[in-house]
Amino acid sequence: MAGSEETGIHAAQPRLFAGNPYILTPTTETPADVLETLRTLVDQLESQRYECSSTVHDRAVAWISHLPKMISAGLITACLSETDLEIIKLAQAFASSGFRDTSRVGGGNPELGCMMAQYNRDELLRSLYQYRQSLDQLTLLLENSDWLALQKLLNQTQAERPKFV
Repeated sequence: MAGSEETGIHAAQPRLFAGNPYILTPTTETPADVLETLRTLVDQLESQRYECSSTVHDRAVAWISHLPKMISAGLITACLSETDLEIIKLAQAFASSGFRDTSRVGGGNPELGCMMAQYNRDELLRSLYQYRQSLDQLTLLLENSDWLALQKLLNQTQAERPKFV
């Protein structure tokens, strides 16, 4: 689980996998010697090695990789839906670190995003439906001017974020 929004040989990074998770998803048919070779290789990359079933892997990465790609793309698409060209130009001029950080993966490799969606469709849909519920909850809090509940939710997300990064 490492990379950037860049593609091609110019985006190559030494030690890209060092310190990052590397997930092996062996099956009952995976030869023991092949699995051991992969374990050794991953350890030489200085990655944090994990092993789990492909089903568990797909569900987990839907949340932390595939969903963010789609959310980020959705953010950019939503911004592009603004019909007032002056507002678009100002938004583009004002965009800073928050927008840059949130939109980074959505501006990345489209082929990779399509592959994520195609090969992990069910789990990505599952996470998108849950994300939609979260957006609906936020929308309702704003519509109701429920600032206390919004503050509570934001306090919770602030406390929980470090567990993911």
